[in-house]
Amino acid sequence: MEFTTQHFIALLPLLITSATVVLVMLAIAWKRNHTLTFGLSVLGLNLALLSLLPALGVTPIEVTPLLLVDKFACYYMALVLAATLACVTLTHAYLGGESGKGYPGNREELYLLMLLSAAGGLVLVSAQHLAGLFIGLELLSVPTYGMIAYAFFNKRSLEAGIKYMVLSAAGSAFLLFGMALLYAESGNLTFAGIGAKLAADGLPSMLAQLGVGMMLIGLSFKLSLVPFHLWTPDVYEGAPAPVAAFLATASKVAVFAVLLRLYQMSPATAGGWLNELLTLIAIASIIFGNLLALLQNNLKRLLGYSSIAHFGYLLVALIASKGLAVEAVGVYLATYVLTSLGAFGVITLMSTPYSGRDADALYEYRGLFWRRPYLTAVLTVMMLSLAGIPLTAGFIGKFYVVAAGVQSQQWWLLVALVIGSAIGVFYYLRVMVTLFMVEPNLRRHDAPLHWGQQAGGVMLLFVALLAFFLGVYPQPLLELVQQASLVALLP
Repeated sequence: MEFTTQHFIALLPLLITSATVVLVMLAIAWKRNHTLTFGLSVLGLNLALLSLLPALGVTPIEVTPLLLVDKFACYYMALVLAATLACVTLTHAYLGGESGKGYPGNREELYLLMLLSAAGGLVLVSAQHLAGLFIGLELLSVPTYGMIAYAFFNKRSLEAGIKYMVLSAAGSAFLLFGMALLYAESGNLTFAGIGAKLAADGLPSMLAQLGVGMMLIGLSFKLSLVPFHLWTPDVYEGAPAPVAAFLATASKVAVFAVLLRLYQMSPATAGGWLNELLTLIAIASIIFGNLLALLQNNLKRLLGYSSIAHFGYLLVALIASKGLAVEAVGVYLATYVLTSLGAFGVITLMSTPYSGRDADALYEYRGLFWRRPYLTAVLTVMMLSLAGIPLTAGFIGKFYVVAAGVQSQQWWLLVALVIGSAIGVFYYLRVMVTLFMVEPNLRRHDAPLHWGQQAGGVMLLFVALLAFFLGVYPQPLLELVQQASLVALLP
C-alpha cells in the first residue's frame, strides 16, 4: 500500500510518542538530568494528546493491514496517553528532587520504560490484525517487567517483577497458540476476516472456539480476571506506586479495548460455550475479587483485588455486546482510570520522596484527616467513586454497565454485580473510616507538607475535581463516548 499524508496524520500520536522515546534515550545518554527527562516526557505526551485532533479529521483510515485508526481507537489512545501523563507526573514526585533525598539509583530510565509501554498501548488499541495485537501487547508488557522491579533495593519489588514476567510469558504463550489455531481454521489474521470466515461456515468449529478460548486466557492474564488473577495483589504491592497506577490504568485499558474490538468485529467468535465461559469468569471475578479485598490490610492489595472485581463488571457490558455495550465500556473505563489514578496518586504522595517501602499499610492512613485534610478529601472521593456512590464518576460508569446488562437481559450477571457492589461498599467505607480515626503514634510516612503545590499534587486535585464533576454533570463524557462508537465506523 502507498503511504499518504493522511496515513501519517492518523499515526501522529504513535509517531510522536516513539520520537519522545528516542529523544529521552538520547538525552539520558548525553547527560543524566531528572528534571530534563521528566520535562521531555511530559512535553512529548502532551504533543501526542494534541495530535489526536488532526488524527480525528482523517478517521476512519486503515494504516497497513495491521492498524485501523478510527474514532474508537482515538478515544482509547486519549485515555492511555492521559493515564501515562498522570503516572509520569506522579513518578517525578515519587522519585524525589535532585538533592540527596529520594530514589538512590538512576531515575531517568523509569520514564523511558513508561513511554515505551505507552507506545505499545497505542498500537494495541488500534490493532485490527492478530499480528498488530501481539506486537502491541508485547511492547506494552515487556517494559513493565523492568518498571515493576525498578525499586530493586526492595526485595518485594524484585519478586513482583519476576512473578509478573513469568506469568505474563505464560499468558503470551496461550495467546500465540490461540492465534495459531484461529489462523489454521480461518486462513486469515484480520479480526474482520476471521469473523467473516467463521460466520460463513455457520457455527464456529471446535478448533476456532478453542483458539478464541486460548486467546481469551492470554488476555485474561493481562486483565487479571479470575482464575488468572493470582499475580495481581503481589505485583501491585511490590511495584512502585506510580508503576502500580500505570498497570491498573493505561495497561488494562489498552488490553480491554482490543478485546472489545475483537469481540465486536468477529461476532462469530463470541458464540456457543465461550459466552458461558465469559459469564462464569465475570461472576467469579466479581465475587472473588470483592471477597478477597475484604480481608486486606494493605491499600495496594485492596485496590488490586478491587480491580479484579471492576473488570468483572466490565465483562457484563462485553457479554451484552449490543445496544449500549460499547458506550458502557467507554464510560466505565474512563471513570475507572480517573478513580484509580486518584487512589494510587494518594499512595504515591504518601510515599514521596522514595524511602524504601511504600506507604501502603492501612494503619499508616489512620488519622490522615487530622494531618493532611485535603489529601484525605481526595482519597475519600476516590473510594466513594470506586464504590459507585451517586454524585461521583464511578456511579455513572456502573449505571451504564447495569443499563447494558438489563438491555441484553443478563440477569445472573446483574445479580452478581449487585452482590459484588454491596460487598465493595463495606471495604471502601472501611478505608474511609480509617482516615478519620484518632491517630495512634504508628505512622512511618506522610505526604510532604506542601504536596498540593507540586505537579503531582496539582494533578491529583484536578483528578478529584474531575471525578466529582463527571458524577454531577456527565454529559461531556457521554457525548465523547457516543462519538467513539466502534461498529458504525468499520471501513
